[in-house]
Amino acid sequence: MKKLRSSILLLGSLSARADNFKIAHPGGCTIGKRPVGAHFDALEKMGVKVSQDECNYIIDTRGKKAAKVVMQGFSVTATENAMMLAASLPGKTIIKIAAAEPHVEDLGKFLVSMGAKISGLGTHTMEIIGSENLVGAQHEIIPDANEAATFLIMGVATKSPIKVNHAREENLDIVLERLRQFGADFKVEEDSITVIPTENLIAIEKIDTRTYPGIPTDIQAPLGVLATQAQGETMIFDTMFEGRFNYLSELEKMGAKSLVLNPHQAVITGPVSLKGSSIKSFDLRAGASLIIAALTAKGTTTIDEIYQVDRGYERIEERLQKLGADIKRIEK
Repeated sequence: MKKLRSSILLLGSLSARADNFKIAHPGGCTIGKRPVGAHFDALEKMGVKVSQDECNYIIDTRGKKAAKVVMQGFSVTATENAMMLAASLPGKTIIKIAAAEPHVEDLGKFLVSMGAKISGLGTHTMEIIGSENLVGAQHEIIPDANEAATFLIMGVATKSPIKVNHAREENLDIVLERLRQFGADFKVEEDSITVIPTENLIAIEKIDTRTYPGIPTDIQAPLGVLATQAQGETMIFDTMFEGRFNYLSELEKMGAKSLVLNPHQAVITGPVSLKGSSIKSFDLRAGASLIIAALTAKGTTTIDEIYQVDRGYERIEERLQKLGADIKRIEK
């Protein structure tokens, strides 16, 4: 659990089910400061007490109750933790400044199917009337929009007609719009999106990551790789995290031209012909981006610490092999 950032999501569900428990401090990617205070603040407003020692958070939920919760910011996982606890509490909980990403809305639909009453899904204010008697339910999880976006960017960067099945246009509106500004085109069907390759990509002035429905910070690095193949300068402004430009030093080993202005801004100049090199993945999204760079480059590229990619892209090398990529995993 200490290796997974997603373990923080056990806070809400366990708070709903147990009076007391301990949970290890979460791990995850090294992409700047990601404090967990927003999670605890939300749960404490619902009567949960939180303390910690060197290794664990210690949770006492005996005073839990429905309440008005104003989130400290648009945190996806903190919102989800608050939703899961609220769904189990009799009475009305109001969550304001809630994240509105598609997967947050999808969680809400799942909780409704279990017996909770929720209004305001997909907005920044939700009202949840919970139940102590939630029941089991069958639910189909929506496709991962960030994964779909990564493969679409891969197709544009490598000039390949990649077809991404189960990609939902309504969850990718701003991503597709930015890619069209680069010069890309797509065939959008009911349950798929296919890249229509273009030879000449044009840099766009600025890419700034935002909370939904803005550009997700999780695809900032793939877009950075794409910018190396576009004519001109692209400014990347990551408003969410200050540690997500580590991948640029690895791209420079492959011949990319980039300049980090500060922890949140960088300029990438293209086009460049990337060359194979030995590079290192610093986090989940950076690893996926370096795979895109390797597929774009001439020659062989070896990426170390690639295990991090598995947390977001299941069996990625097997799926890319089916597309014709010359890629294999090397166990050391």
